Amino acid sequence: MNSVIDQAVQVRLIATTPGPHPVPAVLQYQPADPLAVRMSFPPEISLDGVAVDWAFARDLLAEGLRMPAGRGDVRVRPAGPDRTVMEFHADEGVAMVQLDTADVRQFLARSYGAVPAGCEQAHLDVERGLAELFGAA
Repeated sequence: MNSVIDQAVQVRLIATTPGPHPVPAVLQYQPADPLAVRMSFPPEISLDGVAVDWAFARDLLAEGLRMPAGRGDVRVRPAGPDRTVMEFHADEGVAMVQLDTADVRQFLARSYGAVPAGCEQAHLDVERGLAELFGAA
């Protein structure tokens, strides 16, 4: 079964202006790419008016629920018992969003239902990945 798991989430964009700004976003998990999670943001919140997609490790998201995680472009940390903060670092600057931890936990549970933790290697299609990488797909 290779169904894609999408979950709409409401994030709060943390900005320098007063108050959080609610923004719709989508978390996505594809069993065909079992190590990764994607988060998509609508065009209206980007600097150039184009939808923004970020890919990062599923393990990073899970670890970030318990303790600060990540050192690269995506960082995740708990913000109290009910909120999780994600930071997205790019050349243009840093975007921070806050999510309900319950939404993240629900999404991760669904992804682990599709591909249990530790079983990701069995779901990797290495030959297809190489074909895509070298343009033969």
